[in-house]
This record gives sequence, C-alpha cells and structure tokens, in this order.
Amino acid sequence: MAKHKFRTNIKECRAQKSLTQEDLALMVGARRETIVFLEQGKYVPSLKLASDVARVFNKKVEDIFFFD
Repeated sequence: MAKHKFRTNIKECRAQKSLTQEDLALMVGARRETIVFLEQGKYVPSLKLASDVARVFNKKVEDIFFFD
C-alpha cells in the first residue's frame, strides 16, 4: 500500500494574517508544538482541530490540508 504524504499551507495562511505559531495555537486551543508538527506534515489533526484551523483563516478544511 502506498503511503500518502500529508501537507498543509498553514504557514502561508499564518503569514497572510501576520500570526505566529503561538497566536494560532491559542486561537484553536492547541500547543505551539502541535502547530509546528502540523506545518511540517508530521501530525494529522483531528477533524475538530482541522475545522478550527480552517475557521481561523475563513477557509474550508480541504483548502488547508492535503494528502498527496
């Protein structure tokens, strides 16, 4: 079975809103390290976290998170 690569564009979205990783973490109720791992594609978020992150950027979940 082929392994799918998980990626996000959170970093780019944060830059557009001038948010730090800490800012985003506080807004979604997560730790800064969680945001780091999300941005590196090392952590696949729960549906709730993915939804909360998307809401911060006023985007759909599928506009933020991708499986290649």
